[in-house]
Amino acid sequence: MVRGFLIAAMVVVLGMGTPARAVEPVRVGLDAEFGLPGSLSAQAIERGIRVALAEINRSGGVLGGRPLELVVRDNRSVPARSQENLRELAALPDMVAVFCGRYSPVVLEVLPLVHQLGLVLLDPWASADGITENGFDPSYVFRLSLRDRWAMPAMLRHAKAKGAVRVGALLPNTGWGRSSLAAIERSAGPGLPAIVGVSWYNWGDKSLTRPYLELVRKGAQAVIFVANDSEGAILMREMAAMPKTERLPLVMHWGVTGGNLREQVGDALGMLDLSVVQTFSFLSGEPRRVDRFLEQYRMLYGPTRPEDITAPVGVAHAYDLTRLLARAIDAAGSTDRAQVRAAMEKLRDYDGLIRRYPMPFSATNHDALGPENVMMATFRPDGLIVPVVSRQGDGR
Repeated sequence: MVRGFLIAAMVVVLGMGTPARAVEPVRVGLDAEFGLPGSLSAQAIERGIRVALAEINRSGGVLGGRPLELVVRDNRSVPARSQENLRELAALPDMVAVFCGRYSPVVLEVLPLVHQLGLVLLDPWASADGITENGFDPSYVFRLSLRDRWAMPAMLRHAKAKGAVRVGALLPNTGWGRSSLAAIERSAGPGLPAIVGVSWYNWGDKSLTRPYLELVRKGAQAVIFVANDSEGAILMREMAAMPKTERLPLVMHWGVTGGNLREQVGDALGMLDLSVVQTFSFLSGEPRRVDRFLEQYRMLYGPTRPEDITAPVGVAHAYDLTRLLARAIDAAGSTDRAQVRAAMEKLRDYDGLIRRYPMPFSATNHDALGPENVMMATFRPDGLIVPVVSRQGDGR
């Protein structure tokens, strides 16, 4: 009897000395262009994700108490690096989905691998139409971002509002550039400026003067410019040195907002007529939603004004997309990626930072935003992106 009591006591003592097993996290990946000099887009996307994860984890996580954990990889905007990163991320335990960065050519290149791996890919920035119109059934790609087919009509309408009846297009020789040209051609018609020429440039070009001046000589009164911040800064510096008669208004795609143009361009930023397509601004967002987000943002990143948030669309899109993913994980009741993918198509009624989402995705639509979310903005001389038109999607 004494021996039995001692054994029981030992069991109790040993049990008390054994720490409780840690709850295994549910993992989310981010594969983006962190190592690209001057780029801020990947960092913006990461911040949006982390603010959402902090909120979700403080509220109990997902699947009855499991925390969400972010795993980050740098692809330096190189498709081969992205493919290697995706294979590594997909092999991690309970990795449910991976966010991509802003570079459409990278995302387009990895789509076959994404579907081979059965990996849910979440797009908070890249805008090429083929990312969601990808031909895969079922598609594992979900986007909460702009699309080229929405951007180009808004940009052409804005050029018209600035008085241009003839515009040129300056495009990168990439999948993004070709997607933009297809959207321009689809948008062209009565009531919009005529396209007088298309000029192409390559990533890594040290000067864009020649293709730009080709459009000036063809009679363009404004230029539709599709570029990221590095190429955008090159052209802006070159234009600032030109005679004023050759400085046409630039109506730009939003890749230029992925870096700090003020640092790259300097005073030239205030010498040019610049406008850029956007989907969201912390300066004009619904105040209640913006205040609620900023309260959480400041817990992680300290005192912050709305105008201090760089690459704002990346932050906002990633935040809303993370919140939607968490709802899908709980709806699936599992970390099985096929079940999470299916649950994403059935989400309903989420009141997000950017908008209310009655039905963000469906079996036939993997884009959570729409043309009604598109607006135009401009750059102040200090680099702040300021909305100039409330909405372009309604044809105003």
